[in-house]
Amino acid sequence: QEPLVESGGGVVQTGGSLNLTCIGWVAGQYDCLAWFRQAPGKEREGVADIAPAGIDLLTHYADFVKGRFTISKGSTFNTVYLQMNGLKPEDSGMYYCATVRGLCPEHFSLTEYHYWGKGTQVTVSS
Repeated sequence: QEPLVESGGGVVQTGGSLNLTCIGWVAGQYDCLAWFRQAPGKEREGVADIAPAGIDLLTHYADFVKGRFTISKGSTFNTVYLQMNGLKPEDSGMYYCATVRGLCPEHFSLTEYHYWGKGTQVTVSS
């Protein structure tokens, strides 16, 4: 069993929408779940993260997706979604889900995440 499994990628036109799903089989009820992406020839970068904080859920977004993408939890604590609207060609890449114990690291610090999925491909055509 893979520690995290992503799905929902595909090919869409500019301005279109996709909803990615991640099931984190190794994620605990109070653990951080995050989405990252990586385009060919570029470094992996953080997109959004979410973690429980008391009765609330804390979320963070990269500046380049604010107002367009929404991260949310599913009906089970180990499921997380990434609703992507207003997609642009520069949003194309492999999207990965990751998890780490407890609250999410600051600034989407990749090295602090313990488990990663294999990714789902998102392609936005112009």
